[in-house]
Amino acid sequence: MSLKKQDEYDHNAWIKSKDLSPVEAVFLTTLVWMDKRLRIVDYLELLETLYYRSNMQMPKSHTEQYDLDNKFWYWYPLYTLGTFSTLAYVVAAASGALLGFYYSPSTAAGACGIANASVAYCSIANIMRDLQFGFMLRSIHRWSAQVMVAAVFLHMLRVYFTGAYKEPRELNWLIGIVLISLTMVFGYTGYLLPWDQLAFWAGQIGVEMSLSIPLAGEWVAQLLFGGFTLSQATLQRMYILHVFLLPFVVTALIAIHIGIVWVQGIAEPH
Repeated sequence: MSLKKQDEYDHNAWIKSKDLSPVEAVFLTTLVWMDKRLRIVDYLELLETLYYRSNMQMPKSHTEQYDLDNKFWYWYPLYTLGTFSTLAYVVAAASGALLGFYYSPSTAAGACGIANASVAYCSIANIMRDLQFGFMLRSIHRWSAQVMVAAVFLHMLRVYFTGAYKEPRELNWLIGIVLISLTMVFGYTGYLLPWDQLAFWAGQIGVEMSLSIPLAGEWVAQLLFGGFTLSQATLQRMYILHVFLLPFVVTALIAIHIGIVWVQGIAEPH
Protein backbone atom coordinates (compact mmCIF):
# COMPACT_ATOMS: atom_id res chain seq x y z
CA MET A 1 0.00 0.00 0.00
CA SER A 2 1.43 3.35 -1.02
CA LEU A 3 1.16 6.36 1.22
CA LYS A 4 1.90 8.68 -1.67
CA LYS A 5 -0.70 11.40 -2.04
CA GLN A 6 -2.72 11.00 -5.23
CA ASP A 7 -2.76 14.20 -7.27
CA GLU A 8 -6.23 14.84 -8.66
CA TYR A 9 -5.08 17.47 -11.13
CA ASP A 10 -2.53 17.62 -13.90
CA HIS A 11 -0.91 20.85 -12.78
CA ASN A 12 1.65 20.89 -15.55
CA ALA A 13 -1.06 20.69 -18.20
CA TRP A 14 -3.01 23.42 -16.42
CA ILE A 15 0.05 25.67 -16.35
CA LYS A 16 0.64 25.11 -20.07
CA SER A 17 -3.00 25.91 -20.85
CA LYS A 18 -2.74 29.33 -19.23
CA ASP A 19 -1.26 32.41 -20.84
CA LEU A 20 1.45 32.92 -18.25
CA SER A 21 4.64 34.90 -18.39
CA PRO A 22 7.92 32.97 -17.96
CA VAL A 23 8.29 34.29 -14.40
CA GLU A 24 4.75 33.18 -13.48
CA ALA A 25 5.29 29.75 -15.04
CA VAL A 26 8.55 29.22 -13.15
CA PHE A 27 6.94 30.34 -9.89
CA LEU A 28 3.94 28.00 -10.24
CA THR A 29 6.09 25.08 -11.38
CA THR A 30 8.34 25.53 -8.35
CA LEU A 31 5.31 25.76 -6.06
CA VAL A 32 3.83 22.55 -7.49
CA TRP A 33 7.18 20.76 -7.12
CA MET A 34 7.51 21.80 -3.48
CA ASP A 35 3.85 21.01 -2.73
CA LYS A 36 4.22 17.43 -3.97
CA ARG A 37 7.05 16.91 -1.50
CA LEU A 38 6.07 19.07 1.47
CA ARG A 39 2.26 19.29 1.10
CA ILE A 40 2.43 23.04 1.58
CA VAL A 41 -1.07 23.71 0.26
CA ASP A 42 -2.67 21.14 2.58
CA TYR A 43 -1.10 22.70 5.65
CA LEU A 44 -1.98 26.21 4.49
CA GLU A 45 -5.61 25.16 3.97
CA LEU A 46 -5.64 23.61 7.45
CA LEU A 47 -4.28 26.80 8.98
CA GLU A 48 -6.77 28.89 6.99
CA THR A 49 -9.67 26.75 8.23
CA LEU A 50 -8.55 27.09 11.83
CA TYR A 51 -7.97 30.80 11.34
CA TYR A 52 -11.41 31.63 9.95
CA ARG A 53 -13.14 29.49 12.56
CA SER A 54 -11.67 31.61 15.33
CA ASN A 55 -13.49 34.69 16.55
CA MET A 56 -10.52 37.02 15.99
CA GLN A 57 -10.46 36.89 12.20
CA MET A 58 -9.62 39.68 9.82
CA PRO A 59 -11.99 40.49 6.95
CA LYS A 60 -11.15 38.65 3.76
CA SER A 61 -9.10 40.49 1.16
CA HIS A 62 -10.52 41.53 -2.20
CA THR A 63 -9.18 38.44 -3.96
CA GLU A 64 -10.63 36.12 -1.29
CA GLN A 65 -13.99 37.88 -1.13
CA TYR A 66 -14.60 37.95 -4.87
CA ASP A 67 -12.57 34.81 -5.75
CA LEU A 68 -10.51 36.64 -8.33
CA ASP A 69 -8.47 34.48 -10.69
CA ASN A 70 -5.51 36.87 -10.65
CA LYS A 71 -4.06 36.61 -7.15
CA PHE A 72 -1.47 39.33 -7.66
CA TRP A 73 1.15 36.94 -6.27
CA TYR A 74 3.99 39.04 -7.65
CA TRP A 75 3.08 41.79 -5.16
CA TYR A 76 3.27 39.54 -2.11
CA PRO A 77 6.99 40.01 -1.29
CA LEU A 78 6.32 43.75 -1.02
CA TYR A 79 3.60 43.04 1.54
CA THR A 80 6.26 41.81 4.00
CA LEU A 81 7.92 45.23 4.32
CA GLY A 82 5.73 46.29 7.24
CA THR A 83 6.57 43.14 9.17
CA PHE A 84 10.22 43.47 8.17
CA SER A 85 10.43 47.04 9.49
CA THR A 86 8.73 45.98 12.74
CA LEU A 87 11.23 43.16 13.25
CA ALA A 88 14.10 45.58 12.56
CA TYR A 89 12.62 47.92 15.18
CA VAL A 90 12.48 45.10 17.73
CA VAL A 91 16.12 44.17 17.06
CA ALA A 92 17.19 47.82 17.31
CA ALA A 93 15.25 48.26 20.56
CA ALA A 94 16.70 45.11 22.14
CA SER A 95 20.28 45.88 21.13
CA GLY A 96 19.85 49.53 22.15
CA ALA A 97 18.61 48.49 25.59
CA LEU A 98 21.78 46.44 26.07
CA LEU A 99 23.96 49.30 24.87
CA GLY A 100 22.26 51.57 27.38
CA PHE A 101 23.92 49.68 30.26
CA TYR A 102 27.33 50.91 29.10
CA TYR A 103 26.59 54.34 27.60
CA SER A 104 27.12 57.55 29.57
CA PRO A 105 25.38 60.70 28.22
CA SER A 106 27.94 63.28 29.32
CA THR A 107 29.88 65.94 27.44
CA ALA A 108 32.56 66.19 30.15
CA ALA A 109 36.14 65.33 29.25
CA GLY A 110 36.68 61.60 29.17
CA ALA A 111 39.68 59.56 30.24
CA CYS A 112 40.03 57.02 27.47
CA GLY A 113 43.31 58.20 25.98
CA ILE A 114 41.66 60.04 23.07
CA ALA A 115 42.34 63.77 22.78
CA ASN A 116 39.33 66.06 23.37
CA ALA A 117 37.04 63.04 23.73
CA SER A 118 33.92 63.35 25.87
CA VAL A 119 32.65 60.81 28.39
CA ALA A 120 29.92 59.89 25.89
CA TYR A 121 32.45 59.19 23.16
CA CYS A 122 34.70 57.29 25.55
CA SER A 123 31.79 55.06 26.59
CA ILE A 124 31.20 54.25 22.91
CA ALA A 125 34.92 53.53 22.47
CA ASN A 126 34.81 51.28 25.53
CA ILE A 127 31.89 49.35 24.05
CA MET A 128 33.69 48.93 20.73
CA ARG A 129 37.13 48.04 22.09
CA ASP A 130 36.84 46.54 25.57
CA LEU A 131 33.34 45.09 25.96
CA GLN A 132 33.03 41.47 24.90
CA PHE A 133 30.91 41.31 21.73
CA GLY A 134 30.49 45.07 22.05
CA PHE A 135 31.52 45.76 18.47
CA MET A 136 28.98 43.22 17.23
CA LEU A 137 26.27 44.58 19.51
CA ARG A 138 26.70 48.16 18.32
CA SER A 139 26.91 47.00 14.70
CA ILE A 140 23.62 45.10 15.09
CA HIS A 141 22.01 48.20 16.57
CA ARG A 142 23.32 50.43 13.81
CA TRP A 143 22.43 48.18 10.90
CA SER A 144 19.00 47.23 12.24
CA ALA A 145 18.23 50.95 12.59
CA GLN A 146 19.31 51.59 9.00
CA VAL A 147 17.34 48.60 7.76
CA MET A 148 14.30 49.89 9.63
CA VAL A 149 14.55 53.30 7.95
CA ALA A 150 14.86 51.72 4.50
CA ALA A 151 12.06 49.20 5.12
CA VAL A 152 9.66 51.86 6.42
CA PHE A 153 10.38 54.06 3.40
CA LEU A 154 9.81 51.18 0.95
CA HIS A 155 6.70 50.16 2.88
CA MET A 156 5.23 53.64 2.43
CA LEU A 157 6.04 53.52 -1.29
CA ARG A 158 4.30 50.16 -1.62
CA VAL A 159 1.21 51.45 0.17
CA TYR A 160 1.09 54.51 -2.08
CA PHE A 161 1.64 52.79 -5.42
CA THR A 162 -0.81 49.96 -4.66
CA GLY A 163 -3.49 52.43 -3.54
CA ALA A 164 -3.70 50.95 -0.04
CA TYR A 165 -4.06 54.43 1.47
CA LYS A 166 -7.54 54.95 0.03
CA GLU A 167 -10.87 54.68 1.82
CA PRO A 168 -11.34 53.22 4.41
CA ARG A 169 -7.62 53.18 5.28
CA GLU A 170 -6.90 56.90 5.40
CA LEU A 171 -6.35 56.91 9.17
CA ASN A 172 -3.74 54.16 9.01
CA TRP A 173 -1.98 56.03 6.19
CA LEU A 174 -1.74 59.12 8.40
CA ILE A 175 -0.43 57.01 11.27
CA GLY A 176 2.16 55.62 8.87
CA ILE A 177 3.27 59.13 7.95
CA VAL A 178 3.69 59.94 11.64
CA LEU A 179 5.66 56.71 12.13
CA ILE A 180 8.08 57.38 9.29
CA SER A 181 8.60 60.92 10.63
CA LEU A 182 9.33 59.57 14.11
CA THR A 183 11.69 57.04 12.54
CA MET A 184 13.69 59.93 11.11
CA VAL A 185 13.73 61.61 14.53
CA PHE A 186 14.84 58.30 16.04
CA GLY A 187 17.77 58.16 13.65
CA TYR A 188 18.72 61.79 14.24
CA THR A 189 18.72 61.55 18.03
CA GLY A 190 20.75 58.35 17.91
CA TYR A 191 23.22 59.97 15.51
CA LEU A 192 24.02 62.63 18.12
CA LEU A 193 24.60 60.28 21.05
CA PRO A 194 28.27 59.40 20.29
CA TRP A 195 29.01 63.14 20.59
CA ASP A 196 31.82 63.01 18.02
CA GLN A 197 32.62 65.48 15.25
CA LEU A 198 29.83 64.20 13.02
CA ALA A 199 27.34 64.45 15.88
CA PHE A 200 28.49 68.01 16.65
CA TRP A 201 27.85 69.29 13.14
CA ALA A 202 24.59 67.38 12.83
CA GLY A 203 23.47 68.99 16.07
CA GLN A 204 24.58 72.42 14.88
CA ILE A 205 22.54 72.01 11.70
CA GLY A 206 19.57 70.99 13.84
CA VAL A 207 19.89 74.14 15.95
CA GLU A 208 20.05 76.35 12.88
CA MET A 209 17.05 74.60 11.30
CA SER A 210 15.09 75.10 14.52
CA LEU A 211 15.96 78.79 14.63
CA SER A 212 14.77 79.17 11.03
CA ILE A 213 11.20 78.23 12.01
CA PRO A 214 9.03 81.37 11.87
CA LEU A 215 7.82 82.76 15.20
CA ALA A 216 8.50 79.63 17.28
CA GLY A 217 12.11 79.04 16.20
CA GLU A 218 13.81 80.15 19.40
CA TRP A 219 11.32 78.27 21.55
CA VAL A 220 11.87 75.05 19.54
CA ALA A 221 15.66 75.41 19.81
CA GLN A 222 15.42 75.91 23.56
CA LEU A 223 13.09 72.92 23.93
CA LEU A 224 14.94 70.42 21.74
CA PHE A 225 18.57 71.52 22.10
CA GLY A 226 18.60 73.35 25.42
CA GLY A 227 19.73 76.62 23.87
CA PHE A 228 21.27 78.13 20.77
CA THR A 229 24.60 76.31 21.14
CA LEU A 230 25.37 72.66 21.78
CA SER A 231 25.98 71.69 25.39
CA GLN A 232 25.33 69.04 28.00
CA ALA A 233 21.66 70.00 27.88
CA THR A 234 21.59 69.09 24.17
CA LEU A 235 23.00 65.61 24.71
CA GLN A 236 20.71 65.07 27.68
CA ARG A 237 17.65 65.95 25.62
CA MET A 238 18.70 63.71 22.73
CA TYR A 239 19.28 60.85 25.16
CA ILE A 240 15.86 61.26 26.80
CA LEU A 241 14.14 61.43 23.42
CA HIS A 242 16.00 58.44 22.01
CA VAL A 243 15.82 56.13 25.02
CA PHE A 244 12.67 57.07 26.91
CA LEU A 245 10.14 59.12 24.95
CA LEU A 246 10.35 57.89 21.36
CA PRO A 247 10.32 54.13 22.13
CA PHE A 248 7.03 54.39 24.03
CA VAL A 249 5.37 56.61 21.42
CA VAL A 250 6.56 54.56 18.45
CA THR A 251 5.66 51.24 20.08
CA ALA A 252 2.16 52.49 20.87
CA LEU A 253 1.64 53.78 17.33
CA ILE A 254 2.94 50.53 15.81
CA ALA A 255 0.47 48.58 17.97
CA ILE A 256 -2.38 50.83 16.82
CA HIS A 257 -1.17 50.60 13.21
CA ILE A 258 -1.08 46.79 13.26
CA GLY A 259 -4.40 46.66 15.11
CA ILE A 260 -6.11 48.68 12.37
CA VAL A 261 -4.63 46.38 9.72
CA TRP A 262 -5.97 43.43 11.72
CA VAL A 263 -9.46 44.90 11.77
CA GLN A 264 -9.59 46.19 8.18
CA GLY A 265 -7.62 43.48 6.45
CA ILE A 266 -4.82 43.89 3.93
CA ALA A 267 -5.68 45.88 0.81
CA GLU A 268 -4.88 44.21 -2.49
CA PRO A 269 -3.42 46.32 -5.34
CA HIS A 270 -6.13 48.38 -7.03
